[in-house]
Amino acid sequence: MKPAKIGVIGCGMISDHYFKAAKRFPVLDMALCADLDRELAAAKGELYGVKAVSCDELLAAPEIEVVLNLTPPKAHNAVAKAALSAGKHTYSEKPFGVDLAEAEEIMRLASEKHLAVGCAPDTFMGGGQQTARKLIDDGWIGKPVAGTAMVMSRGPETFAHAPFFYDKGGGPMLDLGPYYITSLVNLLGPVASVTAEVDKFADFRTGGSDTVPHVYPVNVDTHQAGTLRFVNGAIVTVIASFEVHYHGHPPIEIYGSEGSLSVPNPNTFGGPVKLFRPGYDEWKEIPLSHIYDQKSRSVGLADMVTALREGRSFRASGELAYHVLEVMLAFCESGRLGRRVEIKSRCERPAPLPLGLRDGEI
Repeated sequence: MKPAKIGVIGCGMISDHYFKAAKRFPVLDMALCADLDRELAAAKGELYGVKAVSCDELLAAPEIEVVLNLTPPKAHNAVAKAALSAGKHTYSEKPFGVDLAEAEEIMRLASEKHLAVGCAPDTFMGGGQQTARKLIDDGWIGKPVAGTAMVMSRGPETFAHAPFFYDKGGGPMLDLGPYYITSLVNLLGPVASVTAEVDKFADFRTGGSDTVPHVYPVNVDTHQAGTLRFVNGAIVTVIASFEVHYHGHPPIEIYGSEGSLSVPNPNTFGGPVKLFRPGYDEWKEIPLSHIYDQKSRSVGLADMVTALREGRSFRASGELAYHVLEVMLAFCESGRLGRRVEIKSRCERPAPLPLGLRDGEI
């Protein structure tokens, strides 16, 4: 299969994960990289053997088939539009956008240009999540009826770029929620409605690096708690918070008519996956059924390129990312309105990965 030449825009911390994992997929040729910080792009290019150019040069390069958009969330829209306008397919780091108007603009432009749009996260394609999906699909917990999804911490105060997480496009829901909501859609299908309460409990936080602490404004809700009603009837309680010093909740549990399933952290690719059925004394850890149980960011991009070659749908699609974004934004809307919010969009539940793949295959 002919590899696709990939142009990477955005050479920050997350790009290392993509550059490293992409080497495992023969269908991906990381050809060019660019960043507004030309020195950063040059350093990443030298490290990974990729030619560093300006953003304009990358977009104008005729050999580039797909632009991998690894910029901060507030830049996702502008970079995706530029890539599509230049005739390139685009795949973005999560979230898909910071509001639905931006996301709609990207989907509309892609349709007009007959181009593909993909978006992270692709961790739901990892061995842990795919094993959990197979257990549900094979009926091990019967009909899924309820669940919990908890992503809670005190927040990323110690990060040097902590203010980024407390500005528009950040917060616990848009930063970490994409992993959890995408995992739930993969496991249960699309969401029908959201009912939530949200708040922030301080106007400023003090953080940053240990050597250079600073005070920065909090421009997002830092605690979001709500209930998702899925189209299949399941009801899942979700909490996303930067207000919790410590807790003992598992990342995701799904409760069914015939048993319960403990799903691993959806911000990782591995396990453990645990099953409980009537007659068991305790959870039983289930061996992973699928590959990609290690750091595999780029598997979604590889699936997108392979799908374009084979003329099929790909899993980490724009439609899925748009639906997940609408669900996440509905938490704030529901909290503001004080009522349930119906989710207008629908997406196909992503197809499961085949069994028996070798590393680098999709």
